[in-house]
Amino acid sequence: MSRRCQLSGKKAQVGHRVSHSNIKTKHRFLPNLQKKRCWSVAMKKFVTLRISAAALRTVDKIGLDAYAKQAGLTIR
Repeated sequence: MSRRCQLSGKKAQVGHRVSHSNIKTKHRFLPNLQKKRCWSVAMKKFVTLRISAAALRTVDKIGLDAYAKQAGLTIR
């Protein structure tokens, strides 16, 4: 399973770890993904999603169906 948010599409980014002596080494910054069961009002059932913490906060605020509509996704 890929490390990608199923709603927002967030994925790993690449950057550098910088030491005190300014030596740069490659580093992957992974999104904060959580496995979460969310209630879909339109489908009248729970949907298990792997979503980022930021997307989870937005789903709590506006609802799963509204977030999916805003992102242009269909939930199955």
